[in-house]
Amino acid sequence: MISLNYMMLLSGALFSIGVAGVLLRRNVLVMFMSIELMLNAVNLAFVSLGNRLGTMDAQVIVFFVMTVAAAEAAVGLAIIISIFRNRESVNVDDFTLLKW
Repeated sequence: MISLNYMMLLSGALFSIGVAGVLLRRNVLVMFMSIELMLNAVNLAFVSLGNRLGTMDAQVIVFFVMTVAAAEAAVGLAIIISIFRNRESVNVDDFTLLKW
């Protein structure tokens, strides 16, 4: 059985990779995938802690996080495709359309 320390270390590493992807990349699709990676890292932490505590509460929270992530993916990709059709670019610097 894998210990909780290794699972939390893996979750932290995945979350760090996601944060680096959001902060360092200028491509919207890569940033979008990085956000999904961060959500999955948090899900891994929830499941591993729930397994350690012997409760199902964490899996219920993960279910709701996955539901929100699916909705975010649908809406986010629709916005990205809509802006790509107008600007023909997925670079963040070109996305001034959503500013006030």
